Amino acid sequence: MKKGRMFYKIFIPILVLGIGLVISFGSYIYMTTNHSVIERVAAGKQSLINQIKNTLEQKIETIEYAFNTYSTTNSFSEVIKNPITESDFQAYRNVNTQLNYIASLGMDGVEYSLISLEQDWQISNGRLTYLTEADRKSLYESYIDNQKQSLFWIKTDKGIRFVNTLPVFSQTKQAIALSDISLQSLRRTLQTEDNTPVFLLNRQGDTLYEPEPESGEKLLTGEQLSQVTELAGTGGPAGIVPLEKADHQKIKAIYAKSSYNNWIYVTLLEQKEISDALKATRFGLIMMILMITLLIVAVAYSTALHFTRRIQKIQRKLSGEGQPAPKDEIDWIITSIDTILSEKESLEGLLELEMPQLETQCILNLFRGSMSAEELEHNMARFGYSLTEQTHFATMLIQLDNYGERQANDKNLLLVAVNRLVEELIPAARRMMPILLNDQTQATILIFEGAGEQENRKQVLEDAKRIIKTVRELLKLSVSIGISRFYTDLTCSREACEMSKQALHHRLNLGKESIIFYEDISQVISGPVLLHYPSELESRLFDAIRLGDEERVSRSLYPLLGEMMKHSKNPLNFEVTLIRFVNNLIQLEQLIGVEVLLTQDNSTLYHRLLDIRNPEEIERVLVKEVIHPMVACMKEKTTRQFRGLSDQIATIVRSEYDQDLTLELIGERLHYSPNYLSSIFKKEFGMTFSEYLMGYRLETAKKWLAESEMTVKEIGERLQYHNPQNFIRSFRKKEHVTPGAYRAMKQEK
Repeated sequence: MKKGRMFYKIFIPILVLGIGLVISFGSYIYMTTNHSVIERVAAGKQSLINQIKNTLEQKIETIEYAFNTYSTTNSFSEVIKNPITESDFQAYRNVNTQLNYIASLGMDGVEYSLISLEQDWQISNGRLTYLTEADRKSLYESYIDNQKQSLFWIKTDKGIRFVNTLPVFSQTKQAIALSDISLQSLRRTLQTEDNTPVFLLNRQGDTLYEPEPESGEKLLTGEQLSQVTELAGTGGPAGIVPLEKADHQKIKAIYAKSSYNNWIYVTLLEQKEISDALKATRFGLIMMILMITLLIVAVAYSTALHFTRRIQKIQRKLSGEGQPAPKDEIDWIITSIDTILSEKESLEGLLELEMPQLETQCILNLFRGSMSAEELEHNMARFGYSLTEQTHFATMLIQLDNYGERQANDKNLLLVAVNRLVEELIPAARRMMPILLNDQTQATILIFEGAGEQENRKQVLEDAKRIIKTVRELLKLSVSIGISRFYTDLTCSREACEMSKQALHHRLNLGKESIIFYEDISQVISGPVLLHYPSELESRLFDAIRLGDEERVSRSLYPLLGEMMKHSKNPLNFEVTLIRFVNNLIQLEQLIGVEVLLTQDNSTLYHRLLDIRNPEEIERVLVKEVIHPMVACMKEKTTRQFRGLSDQIATIVRSEYDQDLTLELIGERLHYSPNYLSSIFKKEFGMTFSEYLMGYRLETAKKWLAESEMTVKEIGERLQYHNPQNFIRSFRKKEHVTPGAYRAMKQEK
């Protein structure tokens, strides 16, 4: 089943909050555990290193104490002061026995030596040897000279060495006791079960023992050991020093300082040890987080499903079968409430709008003549009209003269605006509801109570002027108004509407913004039909169309349309004239071979023009949709034909120049009007036909004067100059000499 947005709005926050709490809780537990583990491991390391310190310290203290005790005995003083030779076996045995006794008290694997500086002998590991001068010098330089202490430890190549110069509290040293602890003995003493590395530093920070690294790289550098020594000197007997390796890995050095000899025991706490200690904890923590997360998912899913199941059930019932359920249930509920409120408001609005709509339909029925007297009486009372027998009516129709700066497809919107203005300009008490009669006309039934017809006519005229002025100022349009006769029976509204239409037909003659009363033009309508057709202007226009001359078309078209409207006092006259003009245009189109009027878009041209009562719209349709397209076609066509016709005329002139030749004769031969041929010839050759003919004849005369023996009279007669003087004048005008003088000049050459 698909889940809606309400489900996810509950499920996702619970899931995010739960997972966030689990992660926060897990992080807190991990950090706390990590800190606890670090403290626990560090404490273990600290305890371990203290234990190592105590063990080693006890053994070192035993060695030092044994030598110090032995150095205070009388036998020690006697042995040191007496020379021991190979024959002094008893003395050697006593010293060796004492050294063995000291060895039994200390560490295993420690070598003990006693050196007599007075008698120059040395007993070490049971062997007796004698010192040379070089040996004595080396012993003094190493252990006595420049030494502030009589008892100290030093690092050797094989381990560490305890040096005790005797007697301890005397500046004159008689003997030196040495204890050498090997690296193996130190390693056994310092080594732990888990091979924890332990560093041994003296009080000056010198390294006495350093574990061997497994990787070959030192575990701690000298600088790091110095840092530990410095902090141990200022800190307590134990502590932790954070360090950083060369690879930027963080480690911690745990130290313990001996209160006996101030030696510093150092071990390391590495991140790997902590990670190993936390491995089980991490695994358990991850498993706990996963289990709790799964539990939270289940709880969030169950909670979201519980809260959304009932809403989805209501939603499915209200949505209807077959309709997809909305995704967002809350928005759906809000939308449903808004819909209910909107429907309530719509019902209230419909109740308020019902009366105006019914009134509009009632008025339309009046204009259609489809309402009986009983229905009319009932509806008038229903709409609040209190009409009496003295009430008079008049129907006022308004039509647009032009569309201003707007397009023709805005006509309906403009009519709505005009209807609104009529509603505002004429008080409701003096009219019924203004309506749009059709897509061209706005209609209003005016109401007059008690006044005479002249007063009513004056009132209508004032209202009409105010409407025309307001439309012009606000809408930038011009409108014309037709007004019917006054009548007392509303059932006559249909006839009154036709009267207003007939009145509006006469704005073709009266022009824009006309206010036309039917009574004023009724005599013209009933008079005889007198036809006047401007044939001459039409001929000029058609010639211009044939030439494709847009300028001449414009000069001929507008006077023709003005003449047609000027002499059409009766609308029927104009309709007949318009039909004749369109019919002649169609014949012209067929004659010149273009297709404009006969296309699919202009098949209903007659009906369109007859339905238009707006002079400007009639003019626009004829100019933009008919004549200009024809001119464009002819312009393209004649551009190709002009050269051919002009060349034919020139050929006729060159072959028939000695005959009686006129443009009328050529026009009959080529089936074109002389005016048309004259126009295209001048356009192509830049001169008139007569100028071209005379020029060619004079050129021929010049040739005959120079090459033939014909007389001037004979040449003139042959070139169709019936009067020799005319020929001489024409020749002299062009060549500036008489024919005889021209012949004389040519013969002299």
